[in-house]
Amino acid sequence: QVQLVESGGGLVSAGGSLRLSCAASGRTFSMYTMGWFRQAPGKERNIVAVFSWNGNLYYADSVKGRFTVSRDNAKNTVYLQMNSLKPEDTAVYYCAAKRSTRNEYEYWGQGTQVTVSS
Repeated sequence: QVQLVESGGGLVSAGGSLRLSCAASGRTFSMYTMGWFRQAPGKERNIVAVFSWNGNLYYADSVKGRFTVSRDNAKNTVYLQMNSLKPEDTAVYYCAAKRSTRNEYEYWGQGTQVTVSS
């Protein structure tokens, strides 16, 4: 069982920056692919960025060049640095984890609200 706890959300003006953190429990963090998702009101939850267990990165087109995902396996933590924020980035952001052998994400955090004002 893995527990994920996000932090770092808040209210920021357009053009500003935030860094989200997701701390994971467990001793095999390095073997998990970590993903960041977001869900805006009335919309589906969508993937934002992924840092896989073997170092592969993925970004949604909407955040490429503005967001950066990173991880510190020694601290069991994955980060999402968000720059040049736009009002359309407003959402609840979730981190998720899955083992390398799984197709679906197995564990989810509780989410952290990011609000970007125009």
